[in-house]
Amino acid sequence: MGCHLYLLSIDEGIKGYRDDSLETVKQNQITYDLDLKILSYKELFNWSMDEVVAQIGLNNNCTYCGVFRRQALDRGAIQLGVDKIITGHNADDMAETFLMNLLRGDIFRLPKSTAIITGDDGDNGIATLPRCKPFKYTYEKEIVMYAHYKKLIYFSTECTYSPNAFRGHVRELIKNLEAIRPSAVIDLIHSCEQLDAPNQNQKIPQKQLCQKCNLLSSNKICKACTLLESLNQGRAKQILQIQE
Repeated sequence: MGCHLYLLSIDEGIKGYRDDSLETVKQNQITYDLDLKILSYKELFNWSMDEVVAQIGLNNNCTYCGVFRRQALDRGAIQLGVDKIITGHNADDMAETFLMNLLRGDIFRLPKSTAIITGDDGDNGIATLPRCKPFKYTYEKEIVMYAHYKKLIYFSTECTYSPNAFRGHVRELIKNLEAIRPSAVIDLIHSCEQLDAPNQNQKIPQKQLCQKCNLLSSNKICKACTLLESLNQGRAKQILQIQE
C-alpha cells in the first residue's frame, strides 16, 4: 500500500536561527517534492520564543520551548491526519535525554528515554500518536558527515538560546566522557535499554486528556497549558521557581 510522507516543521520564532533553517526546509520540499506544513508558536500559542525569553530571561527558556514543541508536533500531525511522527533524534540526543532524566530523578521517564518508538494505546483507552526515531544508533557527526559528503542541503547551526540549557551542560559532560571512553554514547543507550520498568507498587501517572486543549496529559491540565497560562498572566518566573 505504500505510505505518504509529509514534512512538518515547527517555527519557534527565534530570529536568526529558525527563520534561516526554514529556508533549508523549503528547499528540501522542492528537492524531494513533498508536502510541507509549517506551524509557528505564534500561531498556536500567540507567543514566539523571542517573546518568551524577553519575559523570563535566558535561564529555563528551554523548558517552555520543549513543551511547546512537543505539543506543536502533535497538533501538526493531527492537522495532517498522519498516524506516525518520525523525528531526527540521533544517538547523541538519546544519550543526553537518558542522562538528563537520570540526573533529574525522573524515574518514570527513564525506561522510554531511548525507545526507538514511543506511543501506544495507553491507559484508559487513550491512544498516543507513535513517534519513531530511526537514527537512534546514528551519531550526530555521522549524519553531518554524510550530508556533507552527499552535498545535501542541511542546517547545522545551534539554537541561539541553547548555551544556557541544561541539555547543553549534559552534552558537555558526555563529550568529556567520550574523550575517556569513545563508546560512551552507545554505552548510555544500552544501559537505558536494560532498565526495568518502575515498580508496580509505585504510582505511575495515568494518561488523560487535558481539560483545556484536549490533548494527551498526565494531569488534568497539561504542562503546555500551564506554562502558557503563566506567560499570559505574567507569572512565568514564579512558576519556574516553584518547579525548581
